[in-house]
Amino acid sequence: MNERRAARERRRAQEFELFVAGAGGRLLHAALLLTGEPGRAVGSGDGADGDPGSEAAERLLTAALARTYADWERLRGEDPYARTRQELAARFARSARRYRRPRGGVLDRLSPRERLVLVLRLHEGVPEEQTAAALGMSVERVRVICTRAVSALRSRPTATPYRAAP
Repeated sequence: MNERRAARERRRAQEFELFVAGAGGRLLHAALLLTGEPGRAVGSGDGADGDPGSEAAERLLTAALARTYADWERLRGEDPYARTRQELAARFARSARRYRRPRGGVLDRLSPRERLVLVLRLHEGVPEEQTAAALGMSVERVRVICTRAVSALRSRPTATPYRAAP
């Protein structure tokens, strides 16, 4: 009995490791966009110069992946990527007040809610209906927030690149 249980746990761990190896990069990118951190290599911020690197995004993703791993046996055919993405969005929404100050990322000028809707809709390609259901708002509200966020990004130009004089 214990051998069977140990074999099941090994199989579960191997399946989960394969999932993380395949989906981890894209999920980390989504977490970086949500937290508003500038894109960096994983673990590049050592904290020595006060730069936290991508620590907040990594913490957010680690918590979401931990929940997915805990529920792995209960997924039963459900898409683990969708489940992890949903958990990532829910964790971000619960702790959005932490991500209000600018961190230097492309989306840092947006509110946390605008970032969440924009990442789910445009980066992840989640339909409006599913985004609305996941966030507990109407489809029209999701549409308005997404449109407003895109308009805000388009209307506020970023720093112009340096050009040498002719």
